[in-house]
Amino acid sequence: MLTSVDTDLIRVLADPLRLRIVTLLAKETLCTTHLVEETGARQTNLSNHLRVLREAGVVETEPCGRYTYYRLRPDVIARLAGQFSDLAESARTAADNKRACL
Repeated sequence: MLTSVDTDLIRVLADPLRLRIVTLLAKETLCTTHLVEETGARQTNLSNHLRVLREAGVVETEPCGRYTYYRLRPDVIARLAGQFSDLAESARTAADNKRACL
């Protein structure tokens, strides 16, 4: 049963731009240039967000000449989804549990 949800990963994904990057990478592997075009973010800002995602283990890189491609790590997303699924199951089974007030 669930003991905790990965709060560090939730914080990483809570940023709107990082969530947008993850959503784009769920569809295809993209380089920084593609991500700049898709998000409208400045390259330096985007690179900082990609660094955070990489350090959190959400994305991995693939060098290709002078470009770096980014790929989503589905196992990390699946693990987080599983934690939320466990949390939902715990809430279902605890729906009738009510602590008495003293």
